[in-house]
Formats: sequence, structure tokens, C-alpha cells
Amino acid sequence: MNKGKGFTKSFVVDRSPEEVFAAVNDVRGWWSKEIEGKTDRLGARFVFRYKKLHRSTHEITEFVPGKKVVWHIADAEIHFVKDKSEWDGTDVVFEIEKNGKGTKLTFTHVGLVPRVECYGDCSGAWGFHLGSLQKLITTGKGEPNEKES
Repeated sequence: MNKGKGFTKSFVVDRSPEEVFAAVNDVRGWWSKEIEGKTDRLGARFVFRYKKLHRSTHEITEFVPGKKVVWHIADAEIHFVKDKSEWDGTDVVFEIEKNGKGTKLTFTHVGLVPRVECYGDCSGAWGFHLGSLQKLITTGKGEPNEKES
């Protein structure tokens, strides 16, 4: 389901497209250590959980080494908004391209648009996690959510 273009953020790093691609697929290294399932191949499914606030199931529907990764959100529950299924049917897209001496990563959560209730909180969270991804790419260490004890 395409609910409009969505939240987009880009950055450029002095790494190769292959290094950026590898970091994107190291989801536990930048997003959350609470991920269950495979995150590094076409057709893989994984589940993200954050406390009792958010759970989402992602299926990797595009996987083009050094160029693109797409996660289709098959099912989600966001507990801090009225419509708990706002993310259902949306897509998370990572596009990677050479940019001068570096590599540009463009992130788009297709369907996460200002008219949905979680836009402010969710786009803010994505901003934080994309900063973590950028740190993983440039320093080898991201800042993922820790596992709950």
C-alpha cells in the first residue's frame, strides 16, 4: 500500500556503496538489538520491538547489493496512537548511490506522512536511528536500542 511518498532523509559518507549496504543490513548494529529474524537477504522476515510501544514485522522485498534495500511492513502495532496499524503496508526504502568521493544514502519510509498520527514521534525516532546508522558506517559502532532485561 502506498500512503503517499513519506518521510525522507539523506546523508553522504566517505565509504563505498558496499560498506553502506553492509551497515544498512546490520540492523542490530544501528536500530535495535531486539530484532528477531534474518535482516540480510531477499525474502527474509524480521520483527522489531520497542518496549510495549511498538512492534512491527518487516519482509525484505528488494535486496540489490550496493544499491537498494526495501523492507515491506507486513504487520505493525504502534500503541501510542489511535490507529495502531498506521505502519501496515508501508515500505522502508534505503537507496545507495556513489556521490563524488563518497556514498549517498537516501532513506524513505513510504507512507509515513504528516497526516498520520505517529509522524512526529516516528520521524523523530527514524532521525535518531539514521544518525546511529551513519555512526555505524563511519566509526564501526552504532547506537541501537538495547535489549530489555
